[in-house]
Amino acid sequence: MATDVQRLAKDLLDRVAAGAVMVALSPLLGGIALAIKLDSAGPVLYRQERIGLGGRPFGFLKFRSMVVDAERQGLRWEVSRDDPRITRPGQWLRRFSLDELPQLVNIWRGEMSFVGPRPTLAYQVERYTVRQRRRLEVKPGLTGWAQVKGRNAIDWDERIELDLWYIDHWSLALDLAILVRTPAAILAPEGVYGHDGIVREKR
Repeated sequence: MATDVQRLAKDLLDRVAAGAVMVALSPLLGGIALAIKLDSAGPVLYRQERIGLGGRPFGFLKFRSMVVDAERQGLRWEVSRDDPRITRPGQWLRRFSLDELPQLVNIWRGEMSFVGPRPTLAYQVERYTVRQRRRLEVKPGLTGWAQVKGRNAIDWDERIELDLWYIDHWSLALDLAILVRTPAAILAPEGVYGHDGIVREKR
């Protein structure tokens, strides 16, 4: 069972590593921001309220990969493989999960962790069973056990079960194993979208 000392160590490592990675990737982050700005009108970052540790909401950050007000058009919260709302830079940002990089700021601020269940929307949390609400016992993560096990190719209920398994078996060693497996999961062509070519919400 994880101790308070281990959890404090995880939090400290998260914040220090997030700051270091942001500095190291600053040229890439700047290049992505420029590509988004030159391609279409609108902000570089997309901010959305998500639910974090203990059910507390926070401002979740992503690089904008779709047109402005995309959630009011087409499939609304759902996204298809060939969705016309996705911008040109957005195609490769989403393919390689580079749109998630601004969440380094969320980690640095202590709202997220490098590893944990992906943060969800309030309406999804409202539908949780008592068991599923255990996802809120830890900080949400940039990557997680469900992500390295198949991402969006896994249905929602199975993803929650994988997240609960992670919570019950958490250790710094498990986090390291997930981080090591994450690049392969990102580069794999499977899992970016569901089996039907649609993401019900890109987590």
